[in-house]
Formats: sequence, C-alpha cells, structure tokens
Amino acid sequence: MRRAEKASRIRATLDDLYPEVPVPLDHEDPYTLLVAVLLSAQCTDERVNQVTPLLFARAATPEDMLHVPVDEIYQIIKPCGLGPRKSRAIADLSRILVEQHGGQVPRDHAALEALPGVGHKTAEVVIAQAFHEPAFPVDTHIHRLAARWGLSDGSSVERTERDLKKTFPPEAWNRLHLQIIFFGREHCPAQWHDLTQCPICAWAATQKRIRAEARADLAARKAASQRMRDRKRTPPAP
Repeated sequence: MRRAEKASRIRATLDDLYPEVPVPLDHEDPYTLLVAVLLSAQCTDERVNQVTPLLFARAATPEDMLHVPVDEIYQIIKPCGLGPRKSRAIADLSRILVEQHGGQVPRDHAALEALPGVGHKTAEVVIAQAFHEPAFPVDTHIHRLAARWGLSDGSSVERTERDLKKTFPPEAWNRLHLQIIFFGREHCPAQWHDLTQCPICAWAATQKRIRAEARADLAARKAASQRMRDRKRTPPAP
C-alpha cells in the first residue's frame, strides 16, 4: 500500500472512531493550557485535571501567579509528580511572561521553548490547542503508532514528527494528533496487543512488524509467568 493511500485510510478510520476530539487538558486560555501541559509531564491528564482547578483558583494569570510563593505552588501540584521542578518552572515562566511578553503567552515556537519547563512538545501542544495553528505534537502514543503503521522508522521523536508532517496535510495535524492519542489509549496499547485484530494495525503494519511484536509479546508473557512461578516457589521469610 502506498503511503498516501495508507494515510488517507488512517484518517478515514480515525474520523469514524473519533468524530469529535476534545482537548484532554481542561483550560480556559493559553496560559492555563501552558501550565496544564507543563504539569502533564510524566503524569496522567486525569490527575492534572484534578489539580489545576485548585491551582487556578489561587492564580489563573501570570500576574496573579507572581504573588504565590513557590512552596505554595509546590504543595498544590505535588500530586502531579516532579513537584519541585514544575513549581519553580511555573513561577519562573509566569515572571518572564509578565516581564517580557506583557502577560501574554507567545505564539511562536522559539519564544515558547525559551520559557522554563517548556520543551518542543509542550510548545507544539500550545500552538495547536490554544492558538489553533497547525502543529503535530508527538507523544509516546503517536511515536509508537507511527512506527507500527510504517509512517516513520521509530528512530526518534523528531524524525516521527517530520515524517508525519510530510505525510498528512497541515489542516489535519491538530485533529489527527489527538485522534491518534485516543486511539493509542483505547485500541492500540504498547503491550499485549494483537496487531492482527487492531482496526488499523491489521492492515497498516507490515507482516514483519506483526510477527516481531507477536514474538516480543510471547517472550514477555513467558517471562512474566516464570517470575510468578519463581515467587510461588520462594519460601516465606521467617
């Protein structure tokens, strides 16, 4: 199957499954989205959405956040993990937004990525979801599925982003990146996944890829069974 044909069929399948694609992180404006995305690093969207109402009730603008001590930010966001680093980043980026950007979140990648705690993926999410400009943020789900579907070689996140942007038209990027995330979570997990039964992998993945993942899953299952048997044989501690 040619790449263009595969891309068109993937889009059609995802549109059937996800005609509506809500933004997973609750937010009111670019600033609250920026903070929410920063908090989502190594944390679930569900947990972030539980924490941000508490944080934004205390301060929902960069100007207000300047008056919240870092320790207080830390106590609120601690459930999201990496609390010391994230709380300092929120305080520092809020100060920079006020001092250098008039309290507004910048719209360009370079200015966003210059903010503390903001990497390329975070900048792409803000560009796409806050400003509705074409961007293709690549998370672990998208990186994994692009390789499974033969749209990229899986060598790096940067390569995956470049390949996907070449494969799909810019007007589809913002919608597709959310659809692929939802599909990865609900239909295409990293482990214990039978690619032959997947709505997309069954025809998009190569036979070589399907066989390789089947062997890897079988080996993982055998290893897990062996660990279970070993634990049963181990006598309880006196």
